[in-house]
Amino acid sequence: MSATAITKRPAADFVRRFWPLVALALILVVIAFAASFGSPVVQRRATYGLINVIGVVGLYVFVGNSGVLSFGNVAFMAVGAYVSALLTMTSTTKLVFLPDLPAFISAAEWPVFPGALAGGCAAALLAFVVGWPLMRLSGIAAGIATFAILVVTYIVLGNWTSVTGGQNSLMGLPRYVDLWIAVLWAIAAIVIAFVYQETRSALLLRASREDEDAARSVGVHVVRHRLIAFVVSGFLSGIAGVLLGHFLGTVRVESFYLDLTFLIVAMLVIGGMGSLTGAVVGAVTIAGLSELLREGEIGFLVGTTTIAAPPGVSDAALALIMLLIIRFRPKGIASGRELRWPFNRTS
Repeated sequence: MSATAITKRPAADFVRRFWPLVALALILVVIAFAASFGSPVVQRRATYGLINVIGVVGLYVFVGNSGVLSFGNVAFMAVGAYVSALLTMTSTTKLVFLPDLPAFISAAEWPVFPGALAGGCAAALLAFVVGWPLMRLSGIAAGIATFAILVVTYIVLGNWTSVTGGQNSLMGLPRYVDLWIAVLWAIAAIVIAFVYQETRSALLLRASREDEDAARSVGVHVVRHRLIAFVVSGFLSGIAGVLLGHFLGTVRVESFYLDLTFLIVAMLVIGGMGSLTGAVVGAVTIAGLSELLREGEIGFLVGTTTIAAPPGVSDAALALIMLLIIRFRPKGIASGRELRWPFNRTS
């Protein structure tokens, strides 16, 4: 084999290794580029879909690598949204909606980017605190425990009136999230998830996913590696919550509860929990399908008659799709595989 061939092969292997990351980023850029030519409504819906991509990727980082189902990631989204809101809202707005807010928070007026990072870090810190005892659980016990985290977070945020406004909406957030901000953050989330899954910690965690007892028997510290994944997952989920709050311009505790939890989990299950490709494909597919079904609920004008689907059909269809995927393709659309290099290996 010539020296030229030897030098070319490592470069080709490097490209193949990172091809899933490049391909997924390109898919999101193409979606954003296509949506940019659409109406403001289309752009808003595409932006919302990209925010959901971040939430699903955040959930994948833990669930996909550990094999432990979590229903608590929307709690991290809520924490990220509220922390960023409290740090970036103007002092005047906070005096109107939260007159009893502690002075050091009331006076804070952070720029939006540090506020977003603070929201993500606050969510990661919560994930670390609650994850320390919970990561010892597996199976259905872990799922119930993470759901309990969601419920507790919802109750605390919904009743901490002096800080969160309770059941009232926090309004006046800087609305800086547009289509391109969302796609940049979505690509950043994919990069973080991909880099993490290439680490030794993630490899050992996936080994425990396949056979936990065997992994423990060869010295894998399952709790530690689960906790690392849970914290990274919490950070990305917190960022998704930050972007959702600043996209809508308002934060309300009801927005971060069962409906969003079901949507995020369904996207991951339908796309496939075993790969980053599955997470992105599931989020994009269900976001597009949900918009079509929502249009059906609004109705189409045929002559002088409006034909509309019954209210709630989009949620029912999403549940049916998830059941069909579980029945006929239990590993999801991507079947637990990443996107493959489309070109044949050359000698």
